[in-house]
Amino acid sequence: MRGIGPDKEAAFEQAAMALTAVVTSPDGVASSSRIELACEATDDEALLVAWLNALVYEMSVRRMLFSHFRVRIDSGRLRAIAWGEPISVQRHQPTVEVKGATYTALRVARSEGGGWLAQTVVDV
Repeated sequence: MRGIGPDKEAAFEQAAMALTAVVTSPDGVASSSRIELACEATDDEALLVAWLNALVYEMSVRRMLFSHFRVRIDSGRLRAIAWGEPISVQRHQPTVEVKGATYTALRVARSEGGGWLAQTVVDV
């Protein structure tokens, strides 16, 4: 899955959106509840994995899906807000449960066009 954006934070936000898209259509997830998340890592790639795994954890524990994200990254520390709602099997029709982000195909880098790419493979 890939997140692409004009800056690193936007690419991380889009990677989170891609995580939701693995489970269901993000367009069908309301932004009615908000949670705050934080994680840190020694490099951008490890930070992406930590970020996505923090979301997987929150999805599982809170039984929620998320559709909107705001990410701030500073010196290997990520602070974020995720908006979403409790999962409804009937309405959201989830296809799979994501188990976690992996280090397979992991990459966080500037793209040729000047934006940013954040990508990895998730286990389902």
